[in-house]
Amino acid sequence: MTKNLSYFMRDSARHEEIICVPGPETVVDDEGRPVVFEIKVLSQKTVQDITGRYRTKSVALDADRQPYISGGEVVYQTDTDYARAARHLIVEALQYPNLKDPELMNFFNCHDITQMPLLVFPKSGEYAFVSRAVFEALGLLRPQKNNRDVEEAKN
Repeated sequence: MTKNLSYFMRDSARHEEIICVPGPETVVDDEGRPVVFEIKVLSQKTVQDITGRYRTKSVALDADRQPYISGGEVVYQTDTDYARAARHLIVEALQYPNLKDPELMNFFNCHDITQMPLLVFPKSGEYAFVSRAVFEALGLLRPQKNNRDVEEAKN
């Protein structure tokens, strides 16, 4: 029996989908409605590549600042700046608003894209809302149940 590989030859596996979600209530259009955000569902490879940019490897040192040696070899430690990596993921995933837009970056006098989510969404509630929406879209967080849905399920 031959196994059919065509099941795995999906266009959806080759293209990153864009989904729309309502933004926070603090970001509204001219008619007072929350602005709809466009989020690109990044591939797992893209997520790993971005996260890898914020990973550093260095020699592990003891209290006397001497390198640890194990089995005759130097021991290394790996550190990841998860906060910057997360902000970079937000920037890459958000298509609207485009946080890499030169005009927007100029408005905030910012030259580092990883700082843009903090500047564009300065209130902790806004930032939490946007980061949750992006990470849910990327499949990195489970969707949060709506409190109304929880209350209806209880009744």
